[in-house]
Amino acid sequence: MKITPVAPEVVLLHDFAVPTDELMAAVEVLSAAAPFRRLRTPGGKPMSAAMTSCGDCGWFSDARGYRYESLDPLSGRPWPEMPELFASLARRAAAAAGFGEHFAPDTCLINRYEPGARMGAHRDADERDFSQPIVSVTLGAAATFLWYGDQRAGSPLRVRLEPGDVLVWGGRARRGYHAVGTPESGTRINLTFRRAR
Repeated sequence: MKITPVAPEVVLLHDFAVPTDELMAAVEVLSAAAPFRRLRTPGGKPMSAAMTSCGDCGWFSDARGYRYESLDPLSGRPWPEMPELFASLARRAAAAAGFGEHFAPDTCLINRYEPGARMGAHRDADERDFSQPIVSVTLGAAATFLWYGDQRAGSPLRVRLEPGDVLVWGGRARRGYHAVGTPESGTRINLTFRRAR
C-alpha cells in the first residue's frame, strides 16, 4: 500500500479497499433494502448523484434542509445495518492515515455516480462530532477529487481516485471544501464513512 499526503491532514491510501468485489456485493445488498434515490437540495434542485445510506442513521436532503435521519424517509424503516466489512475498513483506513484507532462511524453515505454525475464544491458540516475524520472509498470507475480547503475558491488540488483508493481527512481539514468530477467511464460508487451523532 502506498500512502500519499494530499494536503495537511488529507491522506490518500492507494489500493487500500481490496478486494473491491466484496464491497460492491455488499452495496448491492444494502441498496436492495434501501434503494438509491436522487435527493433534492433545499432549493428543489435534484442532485446528479444517486444516494442511499446504512448504519444508525442516514444522510437526507429535501425542502426541510440537509440532515441525518434515523429512519429512511422513503420507507419509514431503519436504514440497513452497516456491515462489519464496511466498519472494519473505515477503522483501518483512519488508523493508517494517522487519525488513531478509535474511529467508530455510525453512518455510511453511499453515492452512485453514473456518467455525467458529479458533486459540486461543499463541505461535510451536518455532523455533531467534527473531531472524527471522514473516510471516503472509491469503487467502480475512477474519478477526479478536487480539494479546496478552507475556502470554496481558487484552484483546487486535483487528485485522481482509482478503484480501491481511500481518501481520509480530519483534524483542521475536517470541514474543508471539496468536490468530485464525473466518473471517467462507467459507474463510480463512493462510500463515505462519518461519525454523525
